[in-house]
Amino acid sequence: MKNLNYFSFLFLLIFACNSSNKKITQNFDIESQDFLKGKEIYTDFCMQCHMDNGEGIPKIFPPLAKSDYLKNNRIKSIKAIKYGLAEEITVNGEIYKTVMASQGLTDQEIADVMNYITNSWGNENTSLITEEEVSKIER
Repeated sequence: MKNLNYFSFLFLLIFACNSSNKKITQNFDIESQDFLKGKEIYTDFCMQCHMDNGEGIPKIFPPLAKSDYLKNNRIKSIKAIKYGLAEEITVNGEIYKTVMASQGLTDQEIADVMNYITNSWGNENTSLITEEEVSKIER
């Protein structure tokens, strides 16, 4: 009986340690709590320019849907939300010169909205953005 309790404890310990290190996979649930927070932030701060479907407005506001810029420019994308953007960028082959103001979001809110947009509308990001990562990004 003593050995059974020891193995039960060991199993629970291993299971608990592994569960805190979960990595998202291609089959993650977009409706998880973290993505819902990001979706709310997107609706409040981003949707006016980038639209409900993430497709933006051609030649004015760049698309976030199936965006090669988001995929290839993680730090620049975070920086744009954190500090604003006032430079020419190319998204999916189109040049955009529109200025984007800083949204005044916290580092956690930026992480939440980035995780939402990088896992929506045909985008796939298997490495979640954290508040700590956002906090380390400087101008």
